[in-house]
Amino acid sequence: MIKKSVSLTAAGKKELEKELDELIKNRPVIAERIATARAFGDLSENEEYSSARNEQKLAESRILEIQDILKNAKIIRGGKKDKVALGATIVLDLGGRKVEYALVGPTEANPLEGKISNESPIGKAIFGHKVNEVVDFNGKKVEILEIK
Repeated sequence: MIKKSVSLTAAGKKELEKELDELIKNRPVIAERIATARAFGDLSENEEYSSARNEQKLAESRILEIQDILKNAKIIRGGKKDKVALGATIVLDLGGRKVEYALVGPTEANPLEGKISNESPIGKAIFGHKVNEVVDFNGKKVEILEIK
């Protein structure tokens, strides 16, 4: 199986490393909850035990996921500012509304934080274009005002 590289900004990598550290540090707390709940007796009807085991499964799954992402991460470096590329911050005119987005890989994307994926519809529409170019996005004209 060929591993797909994951595009991350340096900040995104740090956030994932921080989350991984917190999850690993929380392992003993979850284990203690499981041990305490186990002491209550019958595990088949023990909601505390089931809840703690579920939390452990979710945490371990996320740990493996983050480790895999970090192992396959390719750090995005801000390059030239002449074309829209990964790692760039772009100011757009969306129908008279000025918006600013950072173009990141899908792992980091969070539109509510102003981070859009290069694989998203708008990311694909603007990728590789230059300042002052107008691109079509869902039947609307989008102008690239600035690339930072």
